[in-house]
Amino acid sequence: MRNIIKISAAVAAAAALTLGATACSAPSDTSSSGNNKDDASSPLVVAASPTPHGTILNFVKEKLAAKEGLKLEVKELNDYTLPNQLTDKGEVGANFFQHKPFLDEFNKKNGTHIVPVVNVAIEPLGLYSKKLKKLSDLKSGDTVAIPNDPSNQGRALKLLADNGVIALKAGAGATAKLADVEDKKGLKLTELEAPQIAPRLADVDAAIINGNFAIGAKLKPSEDALALEKADGNPYANFLAVKQGNEDDERVKKLAKLLNSDEVKKFIEDKYKDGSVIPAFGPVKS
Repeated sequence: MRNIIKISAAVAAAAALTLGATACSAPSDTSSSGNNKDDASSPLVVAASPTPHGTILNFVKEKLAAKEGLKLEVKELNDYTLPNQLTDKGEVGANFFQHKPFLDEFNKKNGTHIVPVVNVAIEPLGLYSKKLKKLSDLKSGDTVAIPNDPSNQGRALKLLADNGVIALKAGAGATAKLADVEDKKGLKLTELEAPQIAPRLADVDAAIINGNFAIGAKLKPSEDALALEKADGNPYANFLAVKQGNEDDERVKKLAKLLNSDEVKKFIEDKYKDGSVIPAFGPVKS
């Protein structure tokens, strides 16, 4: 039986309040979750978004970890804040849900010290709609939802600009903001938290949805997306991350090796044949 800890949005919110109240306390290497970096035989607890990150981790846990002498626990969170907070506090040993532009912005904003360990996969960002059949159906007055966090917003705006939906000011790239939109072409760009966009897709004319949330909403990127990010040269690979100083934890090294294994590559390619998740192994570029 899979040992997955699922946390509802309400519990996540309560946990966030608790974290806020205890932010001044010193982090501990040992927590109630059983994470102890000084004990290589204790379970490594990894916080992850359910799809596809939790799915990949559970494959490793069930099929590969025992052979490496690794005890692995997966804590699934539908949240973009808690995984890094819990990792920075030492309440989990690692996380797997984010790409580097997101992490860089998070560390800068929150004073956390999370570092990437190894790239694992890319989930191409896409433009989806329940009302439109093709990209050219978008017209002046239509509402397009985009993520409100800086890294994913820049990524979303670039996707729209690359497909001629909007025009960005010269020089605006991956860090583009709404203020960098030179021509909305009559569209109404609405900001929402990334996890909330897929559930509200029917409320807008179209929306930019992160790959993991598209999968969770039963969308097939290669079939359902009106426009889809290219995988080649994509800088948004999701990676395993830890608190700075824990990169040499033997359990983390074992997990990193397994996440970049041939077995995981085959699992990703077999499970996500529609191209919604693509292996992207190797070191994380600074």
